[in-house]
Amino acid sequence: MKSLRRSAIAVAAVGFLMLGACSSNDTKTASSSGGDGASSSVPGKDSKKVGFIFVGPKDDYGYNQAAYEGSQAVAKAFPDMEVLTAENVPEDDSAVRIMQGMIDKGAKIIFATSYGHLDPAIKIAESNPDVVVVQQGNFIKGDIAANVGTYFGTVYEPVYLAGIAAGKATKTNKLGYVYAFPIPQTINNINAFELGAQSVNPAAQTYVVNTSNWCDPAKQAEATKSLLEQGVDVISQHQDCTATVIKTTEAAGAMTVGYHADASSLAPKGWVTGSEWDWSKLYTDIVQTAVDGKFTGSKYNANYRVGYKTGDNPFVQSKFGPSVTEETKAAVAAAKADISKDGSPFKGPVIGQDGSTLVEAGVVPDYATIEAIAVFVKGVVGEIPKS
Repeated sequence: MKSLRRSAIAVAAVGFLMLGACSSNDTKTASSSGGDGASSSVPGKDSKKVGFIFVGPKDDYGYNQAAYEGSQAVAKAFPDMEVLTAENVPEDDSAVRIMQGMIDKGAKIIFATSYGHLDPAIKIAESNPDVVVVQQGNFIKGDIAANVGTYFGTVYEPVYLAGIAAGKATKTNKLGYVYAFPIPQTINNINAFELGAQSVNPAAQTYVVNTSNWCDPAKQAEATKSLLEQGVDVISQHQDCTATVIKTTEAAGAMTVGYHADASSLAPKGWVTGSEWDWSKLYTDIVQTAVDGKFTGSKYNANYRVGYKTGDNPFVQSKFGPSVTEETKAAVAAAKADISKDGSPFKGPVIGQDGSTLVEAGVVPDYATIEAIAVFVKGVVGEIPKS
């Protein structure tokens, strides 16, 4: 998730307003084309191959590892289907070339798993109308073609729960957050993390540092050290590759809240909890829907989002570390139950850094309202970089 992702920030901020309702779908029948000779007028139907592209390495203890593990769950669920994968795929026309190569080998279903892969995904869908192309984490504005869609989980919900654990764990009342770019996902996560901590520890503050890169170990180490020097004793992150931040934090004797994947093995002493992707059910259901010839007009032929209230969120809470008390576990469980029913991490009042009211007292905002928040909440220390 590199430079193209930055250029998508403004578009995404507007696109996220569409969260409350699926975009209209173009239900025209797709034409036949390409592949290994087995053409079909129905996108993805009877596909014997599926392709996955990842922006980084499959063993990054983070975003790409989680997506790769999801692809292997598909391989297990469909033993007669060949799963094609490609790592370190840039967010440019290289992605178009690599996805087309998979299609030329017979893939009728393609997963483009990085935020910045949206434009290449749309290009490849347009030129291969009998191939289902789904993109992870971004939004399509306007009409959505019959063979394309986006999907994601509601990431800030388990991050809020992790914030509760962090707020209980801190001794200095200073939490840290290393993030890449101020896209809506990261702003939501930082805010939810701080709100979760505040809910059990009103004195807790979250200090933020951005790296302007999704996976730069040198910048990550520098950012982590700068937080530690300010007295931060619990550090979380929104980076694609997570190992450097976790290892640096552990080496300093501080505590870690993970993100994207289970990296508890990297912090045997300081691991608190975290949030991680479990893509197995969602990936498998998308593939089954396509293979059955039912993708067009389905919930996946849209900007599909799922959270605790609406379904089986693929973004789940990580295991607890050895220092987490039963009291903290109970607080997390109670908060999750509330969110899953009629609550929200952003239930008002929510106050911005500048003292403005972002959510009125007693109001439970919908997903679209939350995704449209473009400022940090009170308690976050640091400014959003100017674009």
